[in-house]
Amino acid sequence: MKVLLLGATGLIGRHCLSDLLATSQISEVIAPTRRSLQMKDQALHNVLVDFDRLDEYPELFEVDAILCCLGTTIKQAGSRERFKLVDYQYCMDAAELGRAHSAKSFSLVSAIGASARSLVFYSRVKGQLEDHLKELEYPSLSIFRPSLLLGDRQEARLGEAAASLVAPLFNPLLVGSLSAYKAIEANVVAKAMVNDCLASATIEPGSKPKVKVYSHDKIVKLASD
Repeated sequence: MKVLLLGATGLIGRHCLSDLLATSQISEVIAPTRRSLQMKDQALHNVLVDFDRLDEYPELFEVDAILCCLGTTIKQAGSRERFKLVDYQYCMDAAELGRAHSAKSFSLVSAIGASARSLVFYSRVKGQLEDHLKELEYPSLSIFRPSLLLGDRQEARLGEAAASLVAPLFNPLLVGSLSAYKAIEANVVAKAMVNDCLASATIEPGSKPKVKVYSHDKIVKLASD
């Protein structure tokens, strides 16, 4: 398989990159980034791009599958407009380009609570993205909705760092419908995404569109398959 990985420098994306490169079924991993990746691998094709001009790199989207781990926070982005540019527009641009070049599957890191009708701006943007991705009718669209992500981030997020210390203590208390809100290790989400990507290899290009949504328990199960 030939896979395009967006967000390879992020918390989940870094784990996806390692897992993809360690998988024999993957012949090439295309990783467009703003800055060079500090790693070398025969199967890795790291390309420096301007995400505002993704349509200038059509050759990058001639792949079997796309894994989209792009994401930021409103604080990091500096404004709601910049946040939506990264978390919505870049993802949609990539999805549309992939669909135009016959990619069979698209996997997205969304978030728990995503809904286009949400009163929370963050969740509303995530929900709008999910809805619009469905309209592209990929043969396989997989939406991953983790709650709090655990793992070593390259950038400091004090609030999330504090929450990550206590979240594992509350996980056992979150049962039934509340299990979706359990904190989860980023490497588990990445493993689930890669496993889902590999499963899409058998999909025929003209297959009926299928949408799969994964929250905590389903993500953990998929990661262990």
